[in-house]
Amino acid sequence: MAIKITDDCINCEACEPECPNQAIYAPEEFWKFSDGTTMQDNKERDEGMSDEFFYIATDKCTECIGFHDEPQCAAVCPVDCCLPDEDNVESEADLLIKKEKLHS
Repeated sequence: MAIKITDDCINCEACEPECPNQAIYAPEEFWKFSDGTTMQDNKERDEGMSDEFFYIATDKCTECIGFHDEPQCAAVCPVDCCLPDEDNVESEADLLIKKEKLHS
């Protein structure tokens, strides 16, 4: 299951540097697979983008599986707005496959 940032976000930026996949973006910032990964895809995308608060690019989120024991964004969030995204459920095996694709 990917993590999402709720509208309780205060834009403190604490989560952004903690993400091993660089999947967290500032409001109105387009995301790319190549940001913080070995993927060479530089196409900017706006899926899931927010114009008000930080957001997580679901296609890049691995819940920190293969890096840490828990999602680092949730661990450092001062307002607990980094929560499991019930609309994007993935198994641990699927998240490990995604991690390998992002960091091969």
